[in-house]
Amino acid sequence: MRKQLKTLIYEILEASESSNLYSLADDIVITCLILINVAAFIASTSPHLSHEHKVLLENIEIVSSLVFTIEYALRLWVCTVDRRYSHPLWGRLKYGLTPLSLIDLVSILPFYALLLFPNLSFVNLIRLLRLLRLLKMSRYSESVRTLGAVLYAKKEELIATAFAVFILLIFASSVMYFVEYEAHPKAFGSILDSMWWGVVTLTTVGYGDIYPITPLGKLLGAILAFLGIGIFALPAGIIASGFSEEVQRKKQEKMGVNLDQSANCQSVQRLGEVEIDFEQQQRAIALYVESSADLMQMCVNSAKQKLGSHIENEEVLRDLAIHLYNDTVRKFQL
Repeated sequence: MRKQLKTLIYEILEASESSNLYSLADDIVITCLILINVAAFIASTSPHLSHEHKVLLENIEIVSSLVFTIEYALRLWVCTVDRRYSHPLWGRLKYGLTPLSLIDLVSILPFYALLLFPNLSFVNLIRLLRLLRLLKMSRYSESVRTLGAVLYAKKEELIATAFAVFILLIFASSVMYFVEYEAHPKAFGSILDSMWWGVVTLTTVGYGDIYPITPLGKLLGAILAFLGIGIFALPAGIIASGFSEEVQRKKQEKMGVNLDQSANCQSVQRLGEVEIDFEQQQRAIALYVESSADLMQMCVNSAKQKLGSHIENEEVLRDLAIHLYNDTVRKFQL
């Protein structure tokens, strides 16, 4: 009974299949709770809203944290159903160190940390960890899982692009520093200051707090701005391409499943036809073998008649007959 209960809870929490109504309900409830909790956290940063709805916001945090705690505890309890985590101690420890499990743990820690230590000096940092609950949606949202799959599949291209941007930023900022330092030392007092200008220019944000004043510096800034338009479009193109490939792959997987199901149905429907085709095939094979044997006998007789007086070795005559047979079959496509 206990094992069946663990298996049932495991399927509800871990399967996330739309065909399982309990699993679907769990996904919807947890997703809504995550969004409500994050919205409450954002509202709590407003002095007006946090004062007017203090009790409501606190209750939302308490209820959601308790639900997330129960969910995390249940996941640790039922994870041993999976063979990878079957050991009662080490299996649960291994499961607890998985990325999604760590996200679940970190998302509930702020509630208990502030409950036990309300006067911590870095309380705002701990409260900020509540936003990590958004990452929990990767369990329940197909879109989030797709985004993760795309980023993982295109990680090499994205890293290469980021490296190219970094090299360009260092080079342009260093050149701009040496060009503008004497004319504009307050704005370009160091390469680090120039790097801030480089980031703003490459991303085409243009805050206007730092800008070149020399002709050469303005020319360099214009060139860098044009380069930024092209370079920062690369990651968007890579991710868009990855999304297209991922969507196409999922469509092909669904089509493959449908084709397999259709093939199984057709196999069942044509079972009688297969038996009839098999009998016809057997008769056709027998007819072909018989005609082939007649042709081989004809080749043997022809070889003996034409060459028997010159060749006495039976093996040589047989080889010649086989060669004649193969040549006849190939020529007339028998």
